[in-house]
Amino acid sequence: MTNSLDLEHLRTLVAIAECGGFGKAAAVRHISQPALSQHVRLLERGLKRKLFERDGRNMRFTHEGERVLAEARRIIEVHDASLRRLEAEPDRTIVVGSTEHSAEQILPEMIRALRAAFPDCATRFEIGRSTQLAEAVDKGAVDFAFVLDPSGRGAGHLVGRLPLVWYAARGWRPRENGETWPLIAFEEPCGLRERALSLLTGQGRHVEVIAQSTTLEGVLAGVRAGLGVALLPSAGGRPPGLTACTDLPDAGTTHLRLVARRGLSAEVERTALSAGVDFFAQRPHLQLVPPAGNAARGA
Repeated sequence: MTNSLDLEHLRTLVAIAECGGFGKAAAVRHISQPALSQHVRLLERGLKRKLFERDGRNMRFTHEGERVLAEARRIIEVHDASLRRLEAEPDRTIVVGSTEHSAEQILPEMIRALRAAFPDCATRFEIGRSTQLAEAVDKGAVDFAFVLDPSGRGAGHLVGRLPLVWYAARGWRPRENGETWPLIAFEEPCGLRERALSLLTGQGRHVEVIAQSTTLEGVLAGVRAGLGVALLPSAGGRPPGLTACTDLPDAGTTHLRLVARRGLSAEVERTALSAGVDFFAQRPHLQLVPPAGNAARGA
């Protein structure tokens, strides 16, 4: 039997228990799944006991694995408490996710809020599509993220609502009646794309997604090139070179939500939510969330 236990391997064991699986634990630990599996194998080899057994498609702790897990938690607690007493806490990094639509406007507010509340923490940002960010939060790779929810049924804290605007290139003119209506959209899955298609087809128009992209810049490039129209959220201002199409159906608003990973510090989550709400409060032209809705999950 081993004469010592690797602290990082023990942290991996606890992460598997807290995340409910190897895949999510690897994301939280910021290591590959093969590396995580190697941590488990080394623990099993050193302790000469099997820690996991297969349960259908999943893996679960054996009785011996549960015993080792309990010891791992005690060891980590004592170790980390000692670091705190010695004022030698490891560097903390808060990982923030944001869609391209909201990054330019909201992230500066978020940077200021996090630096003021957590001066000893580093901050890293992930910019991406709402679906990707939500998955990253669910896996624990991102601490919290601001995501768009056109359906209004998503999880998380409802921060505010952004108006949806139809955009086209300056001087662009729609095709004659009876011809295909060209739409520029994000690649599926995308709630904004579904909303645009539903609204245009609801007017009896024949719609064709003539260009699509995984990024906001790609969509904007297609619109600027005069390929068609796009439905996008607006937090104020207008993208350079584009104009709003006021003769198309009213698209309403999209919800902006804050989603946080399981186990995130309540203080960090409250700070993030407050920064998001303050952003809307300082911009009266945007629709605000009623005060009672700010603190409720799944609003």
